[in-house]
Order: sequence, then C-alpha cells, then structure tokens
Amino acid sequence: MALQKKEVVEQFKTHATDTGSPEVQIALLTTRINYLSEHFKKFPKDYASRVGFLKMIGQRRSLLDYLKRTKKEAYKDILKKLNLRK
Repeated sequence: MALQKKEVVEQFKTHATDTGSPEVQIALLTTRINYLSEHFKKFPKDYASRVGFLKMIGQRRSLLDYLKRTKKEAYKDILKKLNLRK
C-alpha cells in the first residue's frame, strides 16, 4: 500500500516536494475509494467500513469542487487521468 501511495504521489505531484496539493489528495482518495469498492463486492455487510468510504467520497467531491473553482485546467486534467465521469 505504501509503494502504491508513492507511485500515485509521483504521478500527480505539481512540483518536486508536493505531497498535499488537491490533485495529489484527489488521486490518493480515488485509489482508496476504488480499493474499497472492490472490498464491498466481496463483503457487502461491512457497514463500519462503508461509513468511512462515504466520508472519503464526500472529501473527494469537496476537493474536486475546490479545484473546479480555482484551477479549471487542472480539474479537467485530473478527471481525464483518473477516469472520473463529468
């Protein structure tokens, strides 16, 4: 998981020491959301994890809205790269 996180940060960083920009945060949340959605296919009754999953989705939505307001081009790029619809 840590190796996967490093790869995502490397792919989406905006400068050399970037680990917390909205683009990186959205990419990290998306990888965790994708992992958990697969988890819920195997374990549909895991309601405790589902609460955190829904919070992550809300957090990603907020970050995407922020990015859309402030940097339109970065918003469009991240939607394409992460294959998110809109």
